[in-house]
Amino acid sequence: MKLALTGLANSGKTTLFNALTGLNMETTVYMTTTGEPHPGVVRVPDRRVNELSKVYNPKKSTCATVEYMDFLGLTKGDTVQNRKVFDLIKDADALVHVIRAFEDEAVVHPLESIDPVRDFTAVESELILSDLELIEKRLERMEDGRKRGKKPDEGEKKVLEKCREILENETPLRHAELSKEELRATRHLQFISILPMIAVINVAEDDLGSEASRGRLSDMEEVSSRYPNPNALSIVLLSGKIEMEISQLSPDEADEFIKDLGVNEPAMSRLIHESYKLLGLISFLTAGEDEVRAWTIKRGTNAQRAAGKIHSDIERGFIRAEVVSYEDFMASGGMAGARKQGFVRLEGKTYTVHDGDIINFRFNV
Repeated sequence: MKLALTGLANSGKTTLFNALTGLNMETTVYMTTTGEPHPGVVRVPDRRVNELSKVYNPKKSTCATVEYMDFLGLTKGDTVQNRKVFDLIKDADALVHVIRAFEDEAVVHPLESIDPVRDFTAVESELILSDLELIEKRLERMEDGRKRGKKPDEGEKKVLEKCREILENETPLRHAELSKEELRATRHLQFISILPMIAVINVAEDDLGSEASRGRLSDMEEVSSRYPNPNALSIVLLSGKIEMEISQLSPDEADEFIKDLGVNEPAMSRLIHESYKLLGLISFLTAGEDEVRAWTIKRGTNAQRAAGKIHSDIERGFIRAEVVSYEDFMASGGMAGARKQGFVRLEGKTYTVHDGDIINFRFNV
């Protein structure tokens, strides 16, 4: 899973990236138009892995991971510069749109004032214009082909015209009702506005929990509610500066800092979990003395396909899946207790794996 950080320049993207990854990429107070993309792999916090590791004391504990990528900010109205950004982030699974909501005279704002809703709308407009340009060019090529005697794909043309109408109504394609067939017909164009998005409202350290920050969140939620598919857009409010400070502390110091803030976990953890939720991902678990591990799958995946995440031989030789939920396992005091109480089940190939299932696959190859 790969998420690309985007947003206007000086919104705090790199600060947020540093907080997520623990890296220390340089941040600037001015706008830049050149630079290289920076990827970073992040562990998905999972208390279930931690608790199972206490039970099994394994040689290795492995959480699921997410990849985030930081690159240049977008510039309102600069299609050439923005195309550089879009060409890089079009392969992402989702976007993390960082929206500036902090005042700092030392850090230039490209639009000269703080207005999160305006900035959010400006970036959405750039995504929409980029996709409209792709559609127009594709339709022109199809028309040129028709003039040369090549019969156009009427199905694709119909979908493109539908998408064009949606975009012209200033609605990103992530909120459109497109069938699986329609999505397949346009996949080669790699639309940007079709990617699901997390909007991160980046507030000042002193504004966390304030009336002003609650107002910022309420304003963005009101904007989100206007879209026909609000589930394609998630909203997280945090302070990138605080989160970067937390990421640079030792675990004990970080826990103390978080308690002082009056929250249960860093906002980064919420952002990572929101990334999972947005993309329809869940984790199942394998546990033993060698390793306790979380495996990432799409919600709705069956047991045989899930087995393939571990190894193709297990999927190919699948016999049965021995399954117990994490909650039943812990409530029973471990696997022996779960068996005794009848919580351990044998499931077949078509069993739909649930988040937190602890699975032992039986297979033969």
